[in-house]
Amino acid sequence: MTYEQLNSLPVWDVMPTITLGEMSAIKLMNRVDTKFVMPERQLVQLLEMAAEEYSVQVIDGVRACGYTTLYYDTANYDMYTRHHNQQLVRQKIRSRRYEESGQCFIEVKNKTNKGRTKKKRIVIPDSAFDCVASHAEAHAFLSERAAYAPEEIAPALITSFDRITLVNKAHTERLTIDTNLRFRNVRKQTEGEMEGLVIVELKQDGMYFSPMKEILQRLRVKPFKVSKYCLGTVLSQAEVKHNRYKRKIRLIEKMLYNE
Repeated sequence: MTYEQLNSLPVWDVMPTITLGEMSAIKLMNRVDTKFVMPERQLVQLLEMAAEEYSVQVIDGVRACGYTTLYYDTANYDMYTRHHNQQLVRQKIRSRRYEESGQCFIEVKNKTNKGRTKKKRIVIPDSAFDCVASHAEAHAFLSERAAYAPEEIAPALITSFDRITLVNKAHTERLTIDTNLRFRNVRKQTEGEMEGLVIVELKQDGMYFSPMKEILQRLRVKPFKVSKYCLGTVLSQAEVKHNRYKRKIRLIEKMLYNE
């Protein structure tokens, strides 16, 4: 589904909206993240089922917003390898551009041994998007927050996608829906994709009831642990260790192409 098609779906006529400022004010203090994968052919149905309980974030009239993320890693792909090897404590470093607003951030994302996700980020200029080590403020931020020295890391993978963001009426959960995923390996100058894949991430506060979990269950969409960075790396670089991802990719392909 193209960017234009996503932003002109009939469901937007009935789903309430929420601004970026209003969304930013919603704090999930005890957040649990759960990912799901589904085929694009189910996306409209999911949105129609969610229209009563959820609002969609709108930025300058746009509901499906463009994102570009650049993942950094060490020369030997330490961050990728730790994730692949199922290390509970791990970190990702990435810069992200919001295409509608033009804003850029450098972000350090930590996963704890309790399965919790903690993120810290600062605004950076677009000119520093792919060279954070040479930008003074980004360098200082990474020196303080990252487990890797800024000089140890370099651009590895660019991920582009369109994202729909929903929030429930009770403001106890947010939902991101990523589609049209494209991957470009910066070091190998190769590309990868998985056409028709949608990645859903439910960010839930504590143990509150989740209408979305019920919707996904009715659609027979099950939790599925997947990293866009790891998936894109495997799809665009055959040389990396990817034994654990072979099975994941087979399962995704079965879900996508076997109706």
